[in-house]
Amino acid sequence: MEKCHPQSPCSSVCTCKGLKEVAVKHLSLVFFSSDSPELGPSGYMENSVSYSAIEDVQPLSWENAPKYCLQLTIPGGTVLLQKKIYKYKKVLSNPSRWEVVLKEIRTLVDMALTSPLQDDSINQAPLEIVSKLLSENTNLTTQEHESIIVAIAPLLENNHPPPDLCEFFCKHCRERPRSMVVIEVFTPVVQRILKHNMDFGKCPRLRLFTQEYILALNELNAGMEVVKKFIQSMHGPTGHCPHPRVLPNLVAVCLAAIYSCYEEFINSRDNSPSLKEIRNGCQQPCDRKPTLPLRLLHPSPDLVSQEATLSEPRLKSVVVASSEVHVEVERTSTAKPALTASTGNDSEPNLIDCLMVSPACGTMSIELGPQAGRTLGCHVEILKLLSDYDDWRPSLASLLQPIPFPKEALAHEKFTKELKYVIQRFAEDPRQEVHSCLLSVRAGKDGWFQLYSPGGVACDDDGELFASMVHILMGSCYKTKKFLLSLAENKLGPCMLLALRGNQTMAEILCLMLEYNIIDNNDTQLQIISTLESTDVGKRMYEQLCDRQRELKELQRKGGPTRLTLPSKSTDADLARLLSSGSFGNLENLSLAFTNVTSACAEHLIKLPSLKQLNLWSTQFGDAGLRLLSEHLTMLQVLNLCETPVTDAGLLALSSMKSLCSLNMNSTKLSADTYEDLKAKLPNLKEVDVRYTEAW
Repeated sequence: MEKCHPQSPCSSVCTCKGLKEVAVKHLSLVFFSSDSPELGPSGYMENSVSYSAIEDVQPLSWENAPKYCLQLTIPGGTVLLQKKIYKYKKVLSNPSRWEVVLKEIRTLVDMALTSPLQDDSINQAPLEIVSKLLSENTNLTTQEHESIIVAIAPLLENNHPPPDLCEFFCKHCRERPRSMVVIEVFTPVVQRILKHNMDFGKCPRLRLFTQEYILALNELNAGMEVVKKFIQSMHGPTGHCPHPRVLPNLVAVCLAAIYSCYEEFINSRDNSPSLKEIRNGCQQPCDRKPTLPLRLLHPSPDLVSQEATLSEPRLKSVVVASSEVHVEVERTSTAKPALTASTGNDSEPNLIDCLMVSPACGTMSIELGPQAGRTLGCHVEILKLLSDYDDWRPSLASLLQPIPFPKEALAHEKFTKELKYVIQRFAEDPRQEVHSCLLSVRAGKDGWFQLYSPGGVACDDDGELFASMVHILMGSCYKTKKFLLSLAENKLGPCMLLALRGNQTMAEILCLMLEYNIIDNNDTQLQIISTLESTDVGKRMYEQLCDRQRELKELQRKGGPTRLTLPSKSTDADLARLLSSGSFGNLENLSLAFTNVTSACAEHLIKLPSLKQLNLWSTQFGDAGLRLLSEHLTMLQVLNLCETPVTDAGLLALSSMKSLCSLNMNSTKLSADTYEDLKAKLPNLKEVDVRYTEAW
């Protein structure tokens, strides 16, 4: 560009006479007044422009603007060239003294801000130049880093940082979280990202930078208070946030951060259990001994079918023999499935059922490192803050309905305990578009309602949240037979327990189940009636129901149930309240397994004259209760004491219960001498389990 073209309309225009093409990449940024096939919409030209295609060249100048712009008229449009950018690119590609470099960066930023060619690329080019400069010079001091960040700050107010610059910003947030640069420079940048970003999938480093910025705020002295004020600034002072992209962008950042906390566990999930296995008690290595099924060497005819099912390959056999009973214990490679009789089954349970149910094993153990723990706590707290805004809650519920968290997070008690606040906010919201998101998105897939209800993997209470969710769902369009059928199939036990404790919503649920004829089993219907009559509110509702359906009253007059299963976590008071509510003279089978009952409930059990089968597995029922039972329940045939605190002092009293034919003393403090004494004094004993005791 040493000479002017002779045909140029202006002799001051610098062009090269022998040059056939204009190498636009050496000229800088371009802006079009109309489309041209050779050129892109903005930025550097995608193709060179032939010299012969140039129809006119004019120098352009604006007031208070750099005088380095050329206007080229070509077929199909007008091109504006700004040559000065290339100068800075060349200077900054070979830095010598950093004070000079910093001065050039400031001049470059001023030029970009004052240029009349206000296209996105005008501001992006300096950011890309600085980004490359930083990536190629990794030995800069912290002070030099901060000086460069402050210098380019004006460009960041209206432009997203390029990926490499985001990486540099992330590093600065991690290494210098308390730097004023984070507050003064990065805050408006992150605010712009949250307000205007449309898809983090296309620019994941913007999401990572936002995450690191939030974590840096959390490292300040005020901690979450600073984060809370930032969230408030993003929402705005009014009741409705004016920026529709803020909420989904914040949720995306939180989900990515929470996922990263469990990445170590997720990467090794090939052998990890499914969420269903976690919920039901996964078969992970634990302190408990393996389940060992029993096989009778001399079975009675009615137990032959049971023996046939126990055909697993034998690893080791132990024979316990006496003149009355011969039992062979087999070690197997896999645990036998639990043989339990459901509440709604009319068939009589086999006597060996109480011996065969395997104890639930420990669930996954999730322990996060200190940094992952801080990251998790910060971003779960943000989700809690988001759920406090009425205008954000419907969208937040919709975004979280498919449960976007990994199963490792759902198996982590700390995470589910903190997230419970968000679910509670959904359950309290009267709007259908919010609380309907508690349910699963499709049949067969768990939703928040399933995860946080009793028996769910996230439940850590006695059903308070469950009652709250059922109340709000039943108060809207979900007061349907389909919803009641689902509760009867999966959550009948918790419903009865809460009704037994006076919960009005649960009493209403049980009445509706009777009214809509949801429950077919007579014993279960009678148990529901007894539950309702145990409280004032339930009794009133049931009487109103009987006025409408007299056949329910007739059902009750026929006598109480023959079988009864108390819901897990029931207490002595719950049992006493239930048994005092109606007639249980016909009760033959009572299961208190996995409840919180103690020996104190024995005074109520001895008032059941027809009781033949009693399951006390994994309760706190002790010696005092056994002695009382042995004095009154002489007709008892099946007794399960597995994993109870009973000792020889109480077990010796069982010798007076001559009708016992099935006795489970697995994992008790039974001694060998007491076992021999019981065998000698219980002539009808056919099935016995003494595993994991001194007698084994």
